[in-house]
Amino acid sequence: MGTRMARGDLGISTLGEWGTRQGNGRKAFSRFDHLPVDREGVLKERIFHTLLTLERRRADRSRKPFVLMLLDSHLIHKNGNAATFAAQLTSAISGATRETDILGWYEEDEIFAVIFTEINLAASSISEVLHSKVVKALRDNLDHKIASKLAITVHVFPESWDKTRPDRVTDLKLYPDLSLKTSRKLIPTVLKRGIDIIGSALLLLILSPVLAAIALLIRLTSKGPVIFEQVRVGRFGRHFKFLKFRTMYADNDSTIHRDYVKTFIAGQPEDQQKDKTEPAVYKITNDPRITPMGRFLRKTSLDECPQFWNVLCGEMSLVGPRPPVLYEFDDYDLWHRRRILEVKPGVTGLWQVSGRSQIRFDDMVRLDVRYSQGWSLWLDLRILLATPRAVITGDGAF
Repeated sequence: MGTRMARGDLGISTLGEWGTRQGNGRKAFSRFDHLPVDREGVLKERIFHTLLTLERRRADRSRKPFVLMLLDSHLIHKNGNAATFAAQLTSAISGATRETDILGWYEEDEIFAVIFTEINLAASSISEVLHSKVVKALRDNLDHKIASKLAITVHVFPESWDKTRPDRVTDLKLYPDLSLKTSRKLIPTVLKRGIDIIGSALLLLILSPVLAAIALLIRLTSKGPVIFEQVRVGRFGRHFKFLKFRTMYADNDSTIHRDYVKTFIAGQPEDQQKDKTEPAVYKITNDPRITPMGRFLRKTSLDECPQFWNVLCGEMSLVGPRPPVLYEFDDYDLWHRRRILEVKPGVTGLWQVSGRSQIRFDDMVRLDVRYSQGWSLWLDLRILLATPRAVITGDGAF
């Protein structure tokens, strides 16, 4: 039996009393008997994906992990054993699950799946226990030739990303809804990429004299490289080199920004003693690391222009959430991670045109999630048209 281990928001508590055991160990659906199931009482692919999404969002809020186990049976079907396989597998798996666990097709008639809900033990250890339990149940209840052809993978949510790894990519098996959304918006997605390529290339070409002048001024006014490179977290947790014009003195200490990130995520303004009649500012307003030239570049957002190269390379989009720094991402709550999952990071976005540093972190995340859920080319156009005004007025820029 082939095995492979892989680690891997509206909420529901437990998905209820899913069923009760009967003589042969199969589930008898009660509260949810109106949901589409096959002849063996197994949830159809579409419904299973919906419940997986709800379980993931519940876990984001409750912080109780769950385990998704996938049993790939395509090799069995190729050999013509599909007729009795579903009944046998359902019976075997049901005997190794609880009443609150969810059985269904992850991929119709090909990949059988179980969601072990609300795991209270350490996810790393319980996944091994569940894997061993299911393997034993399969060996005890299935023909050896059939059991040996099942490929089992285990996916834990929330994903326990090792901070020492150079890259921490999202386990997409936990997010089948994202793949479905992408397929439904294939043409708009292709058009968005085309706009990104044409737009970024034209902007780099048109602004090239300005960019050359900025590079010269940076070189003449302070020591250090013209372009500042920083590893950021992109879509699905992929890392990339984020480009900006350098606005700080070289070899500065990042402690100031690390401390700011913690207070920003906690929702604390930069100046707690500020006049209550003025709006709170969630930004470092007097950063000693910034050069005089850098202050001008930040105020006008010209320091962001090199990111058009990131857009041209496909690492970013013209519109999308801002990509977090690695240590910022490490401080995220579970539900905050949604802002980097569904769309590429962008040069501008809802946050930039809605108040920037005058918006709390949680509200910024909600804006990003709202953008990803309601994304359209028309919404991108509205944000792009609103960006010049935000740049010219400089509201929230420091």
